[in-house]
Amino acid sequence: MTTYREIFANREFRALFAGNAATVAGKTIQMLALSALVYASTGSPLLSALAFLGGLLPQALGAMTLLAYADRVRPRGFLAGWDLARALAAVLLATGVLPVWGMLLLIMSFGAVDALSGGVRSAIIVDVVPGGYVLGRATLNVSVGAMQILGFATGGTLIATLGPHRALAVAAVLIAISAAVTFFGLRTREPRATGRAGVAATWRGNRALFADPSIRAVLLAAWVPNGLIVGAEAMYVPYAGDLAAVLFVAGAAGMLTGDLIVGRFVPPVLLDRFITPLQTLLAVPYLLFFLHPGPVVGAVAVFVASFGYAGTLGLQQRLVEITPGRLRGQALGLDGSGRMTFQAVGASATGSVAEATGAATAMTVAALASLAVTALLRRRLRAGRDGAGLRPDQDGPVAARAAAIPASDG
Repeated sequence: MTTYREIFANREFRALFAGNAATVAGKTIQMLALSALVYASTGSPLLSALAFLGGLLPQALGAMTLLAYADRVRPRGFLAGWDLARALAAVLLATGVLPVWGMLLLIMSFGAVDALSGGVRSAIIVDVVPGGYVLGRATLNVSVGAMQILGFATGGTLIATLGPHRALAVAAVLIAISAAVTFFGLRTREPRATGRAGVAATWRGNRALFADPSIRAVLLAAWVPNGLIVGAEAMYVPYAGDLAAVLFVAGAAGMLTGDLIVGRFVPPVLLDRFITPLQTLLAVPYLLFFLHPGPVVGAVAVFVASFGYAGTLGLQQRLVEITPGRLRGQALGLDGSGRMTFQAVGASATGSVAEATGAATAMTVAALASLAVTALLRRRLRAGRDGAGLRPDQDGPVAARAAAIPASDG
């Protein structure tokens, strides 16, 4: 499948796309409404921020303890069931019966399992659109960005007109719609792996993945350079003040444009060769911020740089190709949760530099660090591209370690 018409002619992909869009819109409205609700109740910016981003923080914990289940569940039932559980949680939040600490604990508990659901959702794209993973992944990426923008706009309007509790009820309806669309739109598939899963199996699977040099290089390339640039993006407000929104919109537009163009027009056989150039493009425009450009030049630089996020498509394609099928869901879940974690690390590190040097210099430092990591990983990525990495049907470190995972691990 190589065109948007072909993938949208696929009934299962339409269901996956619609369900993902409804989930993202609902979760975005929920994050915004919950943040407003907690701030109105406490007046605490810290607690408000935890309400907004608290669901992302535990994903690293989920990646370390739960990801073995990603290849041991039936995707249709799990994804629909998890969306239904999320919808019920949003209803509970909308009732207002929970204290603030209870609301935060609830969203963090769900955040830990989101690492698992992300792995399941990413892996099923391979089955739903055979031979079209990159285009399918790019299309879902575009829907995520668009639904986040729509969710923020709609959520702000709902909070202003109906209040945060009713906005949470709307979020619950959207997520419940996703559950129904997923259940009735996808067909039942057997798990990729058998045997019991648990913390021990997750640790062994993660070690097996990270022990292979080719997979390790792909994961580090997906996590670190991007995370450092997200750190630069975290400086938009201290850099531009009231005009920061211009930079945020430019970044979103650049990322969506990159996914649309690269996902559709760069053939999968060539996409792998664009990984390093795109990751280089992701960082180079940020070097301009050392000169303190105005909002127009800064927005152009951010737009061009954000196009480089499309390099992640090549990395995800490589990860799918070199990971054994029985660990594919775990690998993609580890990729997603690792990117979330390193985004938080990059923002924290860049913010710490900014305390001493100012926002513009910190953004430049983040860009230089991103370029350095990209350069260091270039040789290993090239070796993997030229055939040094594993393939799912080959024996090697990952296959051997995966086969050694006992079925009784719990």
